[in-house]
Amino acid sequence: MHRTPDRPSPDERWRIRRSADDLDRLGETESIFALSNGWLGWRGTLDEGWPYGMPGTYLNGLHERRKLNYPEEGYAFPQLSDTVISPPNATLIRLWVGDEPLDLRTGTLRSHEQVLDLRGGVVERCTEWISPAGHGVRVRSTRLVSLPRRRVAAVDWTVEPLDGPVELRICADLLANERIPERADDPRAASVISEPLIAERHHAEGVDGVLVHHTEHSGQRVAVAVAHSPSTPEHFATDLDATPDRIRLSLTGTLATGEQVRLTKFAAYEWAVVDESSPEELAAEVTAEADAARQEGFAGLLAAQRAALDAAWHTADVLLDGDAELQRATRFALFHLIQAGRSDGDRTIPAKGLTGNGYDGHVLWDTEGYVLPVLTYVAPAVARSALAWRHAHLPQALDRAAELRLAGASFPWRTIGGEECSGYWPASTAGLHVNADIADAVLRYVTATGDQEFLAGPGLDLLVQTARLWHRFGHFTDDGGFHIFGVTGPDEYAALVNDNLFTNLMARRNLNGAADAVQRYPQAAARLDVDPTEVAGWLAAAAAMTLPYDPKREVHQQAAGFTDQPEWDFANTSDDEYPLLLHFPYLELYRHQVVKQADLVLAMLRCPNEFTEAEKAANFAYYEARTVRDSSLSAGPQAVLAAELGHLDLAYDLFAESVMQDLADLGDKTGDGLHLAALAGAWLALVQGFGGMRDDGELLSFDPRLPDRIDRLAFSLCWHGQRLLVTLTADEARYELPDADPGTAVELLHHGERLRITAGAPLTRPMPPVPDWGPAPQSKGGSPS
Repeated sequence: MHRTPDRPSPDERWRIRRSADDLDRLGETESIFALSNGWLGWRGTLDEGWPYGMPGTYLNGLHERRKLNYPEEGYAFPQLSDTVISPPNATLIRLWVGDEPLDLRTGTLRSHEQVLDLRGGVVERCTEWISPAGHGVRVRSTRLVSLPRRRVAAVDWTVEPLDGPVELRICADLLANERIPERADDPRAASVISEPLIAERHHAEGVDGVLVHHTEHSGQRVAVAVAHSPSTPEHFATDLDATPDRIRLSLTGTLATGEQVRLTKFAAYEWAVVDESSPEELAAEVTAEADAARQEGFAGLLAAQRAALDAAWHTADVLLDGDAELQRATRFALFHLIQAGRSDGDRTIPAKGLTGNGYDGHVLWDTEGYVLPVLTYVAPAVARSALAWRHAHLPQALDRAAELRLAGASFPWRTIGGEECSGYWPASTAGLHVNADIADAVLRYVTATGDQEFLAGPGLDLLVQTARLWHRFGHFTDDGGFHIFGVTGPDEYAALVNDNLFTNLMARRNLNGAADAVQRYPQAAARLDVDPTEVAGWLAAAAAMTLPYDPKREVHQQAAGFTDQPEWDFANTSDDEYPLLLHFPYLELYRHQVVKQADLVLAMLRCPNEFTEAEKAANFAYYEARTVRDSSLSAGPQAVLAAELGHLDLAYDLFAESVMQDLADLGDKTGDGLHLAALAGAWLALVQGFGGMRDDGELLSFDPRLPDRIDRLAFSLCWHGQRLLVTLTADEARYELPDADPGTAVELLHHGERLRITAGAPLTRPMPPVPDWGPAPQSKGGSPS
């Protein structure tokens, strides 16, 4: 079997490294090295806090509210928006050597390295620094955000002299209202709110402390406690100081050669609605949690972290032989998807996870459109939790639909707390496909898990209320067709179009899925006042749904009339004019045949049985030539269709673009937080693209094919409570149930052949020839954003 000659050791395929050479990319490194557990997130900043790209600690759902301003007001324009804010920062351990602060920009940096350990779930750091006065120290730290303990994060930090005695002052800070730099050169960057926290309570005792603050407008209270475990030579002095915005533990003294100071810092975070908690109660909760973490000890936290990740990787890991860099990048992508959500909470996954403040920390359709299709198969309980969060915010969606004079629910385009937070309505309120994306995620989850309890409860509510919106919003014309006018599909370079193909197909899936669920659970549907006439209306609308097609060009239209619009002048668009949205007015983008991200191609991925292979080939060639991938959401779905059509080299390159989105900072936006949808898109490219997995038929099906640059691809899927392991080589596909009890079986399709996989009896099948639909089409555009 082919191996690249410079392949690193297996351990290195689980580690991401950054050195002193990367200090000019601190914001990017901080996002890449961010640690999270779905509730709490720490960016990968330096322990000493400076220099930085963008410091940030995040609690899922913690935000402040700000007023939206419009040049001209309009009915139903959202008046308020929510922006993620940082609770007090507990990562800080500042160091002074003599009178000089440790600052990697000064003195002599002998060595510096940060390592993200994807198996251990920690960030390790080792720095050797000589101060301008000539005093050298070695600083090491290990940082974790606990996966088992929702509220807890910790850092284990040591300092020792390099060449002789050094006088030290160490300040371990818990700091509120830390300054966050604002990036005003890009409309996609976050809105920074200065000093969003109002102090309520501060207390310090022994070596521990707690801060409690509240927000002015969003009505939230946040508490953070720190518990320290210092280990110093006897002559070191210890002092604890508390102010409304800072708890500081100070250690001062002189270290002789061979001595060291070790400081382990345990932090616990919690927020609650102001009316549902008191400062004293919240302070007591986090104080007890931080102390309990200290009792467990850092070694105990490390062991529990590794155990949690071992369990997660058992299903989530993807083995990719043939390219060591992309193998490491694939595990990096999955690591961040694993730590983005929780199965035991009532929160969902923002577009950036808890890795940065990009998009103001908002939840977008990316979650249901990209992230949940992965988590449904590698961590189904997390997918269920995220869907339960949508259900918890169904009342706001119902209110929004009523405000818009619509039926059912209208879920927000951008949100933190359930309300619409986007003021640009042509690409937000009009992006009604978010409703169908949520319904699709429900149907996909139920299909993969068989979770009928969820379907009969929250799932039914979501399906019914989203179906009601389509039935009311769309309309029948005299020719008997059902049309959906005035919407915006996934392609954000087209707005307020008629019969967007993606929206119409997904709405049809929504309508049919809701009708099926109601017929399966009529008693549950009765509480929603669903009657047979309404269901009949859904089915009629779905059957008559208009799917625009251009018979002259023999391709489907992204939206009605799209193929009649003028072509974009790619020949006279320079490389530095991408992304187009930063260099051209939307007026120009909206009227041309130029596509920001996969739209019709995404429709062929989500609803594959709606198209023949010939239609897929023609559509893909047409739209690939017009898609500029100014969005990081695009490459993954394009890779899937390229692989299905046999364009394996193109598919591989698109997969590489998606999986390297952040590690290579392809759009110069990683500093604002990771692109979780792109990282999820990489898994889709591997599993749905090269693995050929589809889940929309009677059985789970696989039509695998591998490019020459992959020697072996192995991945697992959770399917109705079983782990199905699929291993692919150039010659054969192997299907097995490695963990199943005797007698367990799963039926699936391999290139149309029905197989029954039983416990202890793997089946292998040959890989058929790759289809030939002609030369791969050439795409246009620059780097994704």
